Amino acid sequence: MPTNVLEYGYVSLNKKNEELCGDNVEMIPDESGGATLVLADGLGSGVKANILSTLTAKILCTMAAAKVPLEECIDTVAGSLPVCRERGVAYSTFSLCTVQPDGSGYLAEFDNPPAVFLRGGKWEPLERVEREYGGKKLYLSRLQMQKGDVLLIMSDGVVHAGIGETLNFGWDIKEIREFAEIQYDPALSARTMASIMANACYELYGKRPGDDTTVLAVKYRPPLTVNMMIGPPSSPESDGLVVREFMAHDGKRVVCGGTSSQVVARELKTQVTTSFDYFDKDVPPIGYIDGIDLTCEGVLTLKKLLVYAQKYVSAKDPDIKIFKGKDGASLLANLLLIDATEVNLFVGRGVNLAHEGLDIDNKTKLDSVVKLLGIFKTLNKTVHIKYY
Repeated sequence: MPTNVLEYGYVSLNKKNEELCGDNVEMIPDESGGATLVLADGLGSGVKANILSTLTAKILCTMAAAKVPLEECIDTVAGSLPVCRERGVAYSTFSLCTVQPDGSGYLAEFDNPPAVFLRGGKWEPLERVEREYGGKKLYLSRLQMQKGDVLLIMSDGVVHAGIGETLNFGWDIKEIREFAEIQYDPALSARTMASIMANACYELYGKRPGDDTTVLAVKYRPPLTVNMMIGPPSSPESDGLVVREFMAHDGKRVVCGGTSSQVVARELKTQVTTSFDYFDKDVPPIGYIDGIDLTCEGVLTLKKLLVYAQKYVSAKDPDIKIFKGKDGASLLANLLLIDATEVNLFVGRGVNLAHEGLDIDNKTKLDSVVKLLGIFKTLNKTVHIKYY
């Protein structure tokens, strides 16, 4: 397992009364664990801006990920963008970031606000060297990320936040850096940090953004594996084998489902104790098994987890992406969506006799698993799954 892994996520807010966002984010992971990321901000807003930013982000990200020289990337973008009839110019501002598995990389910025780099939770200035590529001036910074480092890349909607609403001249970059330092917590995911910054802009705009606003966060963090067993095996004779394999994996362990909990407790020669605290009326109480980090009910908890997960992955949701609840679904969301970088799923095909006569069947559980896999893919988590 690598010492540290790359994590990234973003949140975009559309300008008020616009259906399309003029900002666009493109992210291409590579097989080694690195990634190429682009945040592009199209000229103006609406359809034109969306076209400009989409073309810019896709072309730049695809070419940079393929190791094409930066000057050639910029020349291609400049020659591909349509010209705006009103202003006679054709460009989209952008920030291009590439990071390798060892944390090395570079950041190229063209007319976007300067990125905020945090080390140990404190702002640290990046050395920005002015270069000219294809007749375009941009700033180039070399990166060597260390454990816990965070890079916050933003469109100019962030620095414009509050103009004409709560601030006279927008959100000063110095104030943005100070805000990022105050909000920093090493336990927060990249997506959560992006949402905190975007939510602050949303509030400064009086919840009616005067400009397209995007925050892209890149974090270099230690890996964490979460192993989750969902449902009993199809054959009771396999119980011991499955539990031994489940317990043999390093990382945190989750058992999801009442029957699964009984199987694990029996094989570990211990007992399940159940909490009587209902923190959410829709989510049954959690349980406790020695050696297991989280024990929760199955189908209903997974159903609520998927509700949380959809909001978490939504780049258009302005709410802060964090789970403060003490119910099983909230605790599971923290483990799987925020803490985990790798997930091992042990999915049992056994039928739960306790569900007879209820509107719950094995298909419901397996459908939830499929939806979870889609969420994990969106979050770029490494996933391994076995069915029993």
